[in-house]
Amino acid sequence: MNSVHKPPSNSTLGVSSILGHEVCESYLLFPGETALGDALRTFLYFLGLAYCFIGLSAITERFFRSMENVVKQTREVVEIDPHTNSTVVRREKVWNYTIADITLLAFGTSFPQISLATIDALKNLGDLYAGGLGPGTLVGSAAFDLFPIHAVCVVVPKAGELKKISDLGVWLVELFWSFWAYFWLYIILKVWTPDIVTLWEALLTVLQFGVLLVHAYAQDKRWPYLSLPLTRGERPEDWVPEEATSYKHVDNVDDEHSRIIQIDENFERGIVDIFSIHSGSRTGPMYHNVPASDLAESSNELHALSLWKEQFVDALMLESAQTKKLGNIYVRALQMLWRLLLAPWRVMFALVPPCQIAHGWIAFVCCLTFISGIAYVVTKLTDLISCVTGINAYVIAFTALASGTSWPDLVASKIAAERQTTADSAIANITCSNSVNIYVGIGVPWLIDTAYNFIAYREPLRVQNAAGLSFSLIVFFATSVGCISVLVLRRLTLGAELGGPKPWAWLTSIFFMLLWIIFVTLSSLKVSGII
Repeated sequence: MNSVHKPPSNSTLGVSSILGHEVCESYLLFPGETALGDALRTFLYFLGLAYCFIGLSAITERFFRSMENVVKQTREVVEIDPHTNSTVVRREKVWNYTIADITLLAFGTSFPQISLATIDALKNLGDLYAGGLGPGTLVGSAAFDLFPIHAVCVVVPKAGELKKISDLGVWLVELFWSFWAYFWLYIILKVWTPDIVTLWEALLTVLQFGVLLVHAYAQDKRWPYLSLPLTRGERPEDWVPEEATSYKHVDNVDDEHSRIIQIDENFERGIVDIFSIHSGSRTGPMYHNVPASDLAESSNELHALSLWKEQFVDALMLESAQTKKLGNIYVRALQMLWRLLLAPWRVMFALVPPCQIAHGWIAFVCCLTFISGIAYVVTKLTDLISCVTGINAYVIAFTALASGTSWPDLVASKIAAERQTTADSAIANITCSNSVNIYVGIGVPWLIDTAYNFIAYREPLRVQNAAGLSFSLIVFFATSVGCISVLVLRRLTLGAELGGPKPWAWLTSIFFMLLWIIFVTLSSLKVSGII
C-alpha cells in the first residue's frame, strides 16, 4: 500500500487550507484512484469508513458475548468446615465485577481507539513529532463516550423502568480516575513540559492504569483507608442474568451456534443487532441462544465443530427462520438486502470460534484481533480523507474517527443497559473507557515513541497542535460538569441514572447530545485556527 501523504506538521490548517490544498497522489487499493476526482474519492473513502464502522459494531456484539462467557467462569474451592471437620466443596467466580468492567469490558470496547493510536505511533516511529490521529481520536472518543452513549443508555429502559448504579463508591472511584486522566493530560501538555512529552511522563501515564485497578478493587472490597464509606446496593449474582426480565430466551436448532438475534417491537426504531433487522412484530424482543455450558469442559468436539459450521452456513444465508415468518414482503426484502450487504463481515467473523469454547477466551482474543485489523484500515482511510480534502487531521479525529471507533463502546453499553438489572456496567464502561483511553490508549503509544526517541536521539517527543488539544480538554471538562450534574440530579429526583418517564429520559438524552455538539464544534474551530 502506498504511503499516505500527511499535511505539514508545522502549520495549523484553517479554512484556506480546506479550500486550497496540495493534490493528493496517495491511494488505498490501486493508483487509478487518483484520477477519480477529489469529490468522488472523498465520498468513496467516507463510504468505506462507514462500512468499517459497521464491521466494528458487528464484531463488538460477538466480543460482548465472548466476554459474558469469560466472566461466567468459576473455579472449585475446597474448604474444611472448622466445626464439623468435613470437606466442603463450593464454586466461586474467577472474575471480580469491578475488574471485569475495567479490564474486559472497557479495555475491549476501547481496543479500536487503542489500536488506532498504537498504529499511528508506529507509523511515526523515529519522528520527533507525535502523530495527530491518536490523541485527537481519544479525546474526541471521551466526549462521544460521555455524551452520546449516556444519551442512548438513558432511553433504553422501558417507560417507567429505572436502572440505577448499585455501587456508588466504585463509580465515584472510576469517575475520579476518568477525570484525573484528562487533567493529567492537560498538565503534561501545558503545565509540566509544555508541548513536549518525556519518557517519564509517558511511563507514569501507563502506570496509573494499574493504580486505577488497585483503587477500584479496594473500593469494591471495602478495604480500610482506601475506600469510601458507602454501602453497596443490591446487584445480581451473575454479571449478566441468565433470565433477563425483558427478554424471552428461545432455543432454536437452526441457530444453535448461539448468535444473538434481537427482534424489537417495531421496525421503525432502527437497528440494534448489526446482524439482523427489526421486524414489524410487536410480540416483544427475543434472544435465541444455546445453553451456556462450556464446550471445553464437556469435551464435545463434534458439537463444537457443529456450532462452528452453523456460523458459516448462517453467514451465507439471505433469510433466517424468523425472516421467513414475516408477512410483510417489503420487510423480508429489506432484511435480505441488509444481510447481503453485510455478507463479507458475516463470513469473515464466522471465523471467530463459538464463545462457548474455552470459556470464551479464544473468541475474545479473535474479536480483538479483528478489531485491531479494522482499526488499521480506518487509519488508512482517515489519512486519505485528510489528504484529499485538506481538512485538519484533528478535526476528522474529533468527529468521524472518534464516533466510529467509539461505536463498540455504544453497543456494549446499550447491551449492558438492556440486559443487566442495574446501571453499573453500562455507566462503568463509559467512565472506565475514558480512563483506558488515556492511560493505555495514549500512554502506550507515547511510551513507544518517547523510548525510541530517547534511545535514538536523546530527544523528547513533541506534540503537534498541543494548544488545540489543550483547548479541547478544557471544553471537555466544562461540558462534563453539565453531564455528571444531570446524572446526579436524576439520582436525587428519580432514584436512578437510567430510564424513568420517557419525556424526562428523552429530554436528558437531547441535553447530552447538545453538550456533544458544543464540544465538537468548539474543538474543530480551534484546531482549524478559526477561533
